[in-house]
Amino acid sequence: MKKLLLASAIALFGLSNAQIAKGTAYLSGSVGYSQTETNNGNNKLENFNVLPTAGYFVGTNLAVGLGVGYQTQKETNVSTTVLSGATIVNTNETKQPAFVVAPFVRKYWTLGDKLYIFGQLAVPMEFGKTEVENSSVVTSGSTTSTTSTSTEAKYTQVGVTVKPGLDYFLNKNWSIEATIGEFGYNNYKPKDGEATNNYNFGLNLSSVTFGVKYVFAK
Repeated sequence: MKKLLLASAIALFGLSNAQIAKGTAYLSGSVGYSQTETNNGNNKLENFNVLPTAGYFVGTNLAVGLGVGYQTQKETNVSTTVLSGATIVNTNETKQPAFVVAPFVRKYWTLGDKLYIFGQLAVPMEFGKTEVENSSVVTSGSTTSTTSTSTEAKYTQVGVTVKPGLDYFLNKNWSIEATIGEFGYNNYKPKDGEATNNYNFGLNLSSVTFGVKYVFAK
C-alpha cells in the first residue's frame, strides 16, 4: 500500500521540478462576443471585448504583464403600447464603450511536466463613457411622429481581481490556459455622479474562460 501511495504521489508531483525560467516572455490575448435576447427580441444585450496581453517572468514561475484592449456593452430595450387610436413604440439604448488597461502579476505552481496551476492578481482599469438614447415613435392613423433624447457621461472604473487557473503546455512554445471564476472588487465613478463599489466572488463552471499563449521559450 505504501508503495502504491508513493507511486501515485510521484505520478502527480514527481515532475514538479519542471519550472518556467526567469527571462521567459509570452504573448496571449482574448477576444469575446456574446449576445442574449429575451421577450421575443425586445430586450437584447451584446458584449464585445478584445485584450492582447504580454507577460515576462521576472523570477522562476513568477510573471508580470500588461493587457491593453477595448470592450463595449450595448443594451437595447423596446416596449410597445397600444392605445385607442395610437401605437407608441419606446426604445431605450445604452452603450458603454471603454479603453481597458490591466497590469497583473501571476504565480505558477507545477503539477506536472506540462501542467501548471496559477493564481493571478490584476488591477483592471476602464476609461469609458455611458451613452443613453431614448426614442419614442407614435403612430396614429397615417400620422407618425418621433421624439428622441440622448445623454453621454464619462466614467472610470478601477478594480482588483484574483483569478485561479490552469495552464497546459502543448509544446515548448504553445500552451492552453483556463481561468475559473473571479474574486474581486471595483470602484465605478461617473464623471458627475457618485462612486459605487462592487464585489464579485465566483468559482463556477459558468465563469470558465479559455485562452492560447505563445511562449518565447529560453
